[in-house]
Amino acid sequence: MTKDKKVFDSILDTIGNTPLVKLNKVASDLPCPVYAKVEFFNPGNSVKDRMALKMVEVAETNGWLKPGGTIIEGTSGNTGMGLALAAIQKGYKCIFTTTDKQSKEKVDILRALGAEVIVCPTNVEPEDPQSYYSVSKRLAKEIPNSWYVNQYDNPANKLAHYEQTGPEIWEQTEGKVTHIIVASGTGGTITGTARFLKEQNPAIQAWAIDSYGSLLTNWFRTGDIDMSFVHPYITEGIGEDFVPENYEKDYIDHFEQVTDKDGAVMARRIAKEEGIFVGYSAGSAIAGLRQLKDKLKPTDLVVVIFHDHGSRYVGKVYNDEWMLQRGFLDVNSVQDLINGVGRRRLVTVTPDDTIQQAIDLIEKYDIEQLPVMQDGTLHGSVSQHSLFKKLLKNTEIKNEAVGQHMESPLPVVAPNTPLDRLTSYINAENGAVLVKDEANGDYQIVTKYDILNALSK
Repeated sequence: MTKDKKVFDSILDTIGNTPLVKLNKVASDLPCPVYAKVEFFNPGNSVKDRMALKMVEVAETNGWLKPGGTIIEGTSGNTGMGLALAAIQKGYKCIFTTTDKQSKEKVDILRALGAEVIVCPTNVEPEDPQSYYSVSKRLAKEIPNSWYVNQYDNPANKLAHYEQTGPEIWEQTEGKVTHIIVASGTGGTITGTARFLKEQNPAIQAWAIDSYGSLLTNWFRTGDIDMSFVHPYITEGIGEDFVPENYEKDYIDHFEQVTDKDGAVMARRIAKEEGIFVGYSAGSAIAGLRQLKDKLKPTDLVVVIFHDHGSRYVGKVYNDEWMLQRGFLDVNSVQDLINGVGRRRLVTVTPDDTIQQAIDLIEKYDIEQLPVMQDGTLHGSVSQHSLFKKLLKNTEIKNEAVGQHMESPLPVVAPNTPLDRLTSYINAENGAVLVKDEANGDYQIVTKYDILNALSK
């Protein structure tokens, strides 16, 4: 299976023959060796390059895709990338529909490759006219000389993995593989790969990793398509709210569900501990494998598909603010909290400003606390609560200087202050603290509402 060529006729010739890499940290406590099939070595940075090219080739052979035609598909991003690469080399146009839960990076990449991308709502039924499935099907009917790919039901999807991924894993492990782990969406990767491997050794186990909010796990276990199991989830590229025809139960031994949080946290661990910058679904795959580790024994050899590259998730999984806002990272210190809310402009007044100016700022920015600063030095503070009480007694103070009515400065804490220690600073009279950035001397305000939001995740 190894490629001896060093020079290729086109980028499409570089698809496949991706490396198998041992995981030394995130699977070190498992009883057997675990290897990652690192699919982002494909030119489109994902496993989907394999099936995208195969589907195009089969469509050309069957006359479904004609010269100058338009490729139309609903995609979470990676299949579209593979199709776009094939279209560039073969002279086709591309129109892709996707959902609004997919990362901006994926959409930007597709557009950079010349594709037209239509973003559709996520939280609608597959049959809804607005769904990305329905929109792609409608466009294929309306646009002349177009071909609707339908990766979910297209048998060339699983054929690519039967012909390529399965044989590569078998050769790379010298036939010693005992388990294949796939975070599964369309069903093509796990079905095609498992079919080949089981033909070589029927004892090989194929475990599919699913997301909570998908109906696939319940369907696999019961045979029922129960929409009550369907609810919104964040993980991209895996799970479904219907059952694609590419699934064949005979080749799958187990389905395991993983939470959005566990998948995201594990993806970051893989990047930091293994130096492999993976996408969201790879994190889910390892998280799912770890949930099943008691089913493994020392003589096993596990292969996990790492579907795509982390560069497509830098605004999500690899963004601290995004992770903290969803409660996916533990908030232990003041700095953790700041990372979660993001840096905000510190609104201040000077001692010479009037009380009316302070009130105007409080109303404009909908805040409760105002530090009183001048030339970078803290002089005091005013609050909505204290000003309200003063104005009730004497409305004439509106034109007086803040310095005549300010209170003590807000407490200043270090960024590494444990979050639970902030309770000693926050009280009825004092609803915020300031955090000083020692590198540049800037201050960031942390309010009691920031703390409550962080602790309630």
